[in-house]
Amino acid sequence: MQEQSSEQFTDIVALQEVTFAYQEDAPPALSGVSLAIAPGEFVAVLGHNGSGKSSLAKLCNALHLPTGGTVTVCGMNTRDEALLWNIRQSAGMVFQNPDNQLVSTIVEEDVAFGLENLGTPQPQIRPKVDEALRAVSMYDCRASAPHMLSGGQKQRVAIAGVLAMAPRVMILDEATAMLDPSGRREVLATMHGLHRERGITVVWITHSMSEAATAERVVVLKEGQLALTGTPRQVFRQVERLRELGLDVPPMTEMAHGLRERGVQVPDDILTVQEMVEELCRLSSRA
Repeated sequence: MQEQSSEQFTDIVALQEVTFAYQEDAPPALSGVSLAIAPGEFVAVLGHNGSGKSSLAKLCNALHLPTGGTVTVCGMNTRDEALLWNIRQSAGMVFQNPDNQLVSTIVEEDVAFGLENLGTPQPQIRPKVDEALRAVSMYDCRASAPHMLSGGQKQRVAIAGVLAMAPRVMILDEATAMLDPSGRREVLATMHGLHRERGITVVWITHSMSEAATAERVVVLKEGQLALTGTPRQVFRQVERLRELGLDVPPMTEMAHGLRERGVQVPDDILTVQEMVEELCRLSSRA
């Protein structure tokens, strides 16, 4: 599998004044959203149920087409039906329930399914499947039955099936929502590894503040509109604004906010336990 190339276009995914409604007379799920994602970015998208997160994800994969505005993926307009297969190969999608994406009774056959649908010559399928399974640390389970795997392992197999088709961007729509904490850590670590080692662009749709805090950029949606965007530190330090939007912040950011309200001078953009420990040790050493 080759490194992801990012030439030819400035933004790998671009939404320009996008509106989307499921029915003509229904309120729009998205309204006037403009968002650009650069090649190689890891972007987390946050928001309550009904905020438009899943609609945005499906627009980026051409599963939905905009009611108004334009969506381009790798420079391709999603309204161009002739480019549909190229768009969906370039922007791979992983859904919430891995069982809905697993179609075969053997792991390696499941990973090969998308390649076969693309008409990939048979001699090329085996090395692509093996490499994709190795990339998500599931090669040793290649002959296993998917239903015997844990939730996290199933989701990694689903990721491998998308990865085998060499997408430039991977969109994960609440991909950890149905997993236990161990499975969530496995899947998140897998995607960070692919992002770091292969330069794959990641759009991570989530409810988890802790997961979003590991991204390079956070986008917050509210009622179909863009409410906030910035680095995790820039977004999560706005504790009161996030509360107005009905969202929480990462636990350590919440703790830092509480300490500051009590006069303890810690930074307002702490995200991790390690950062909090270091700040408290620094304050203790000055006491």
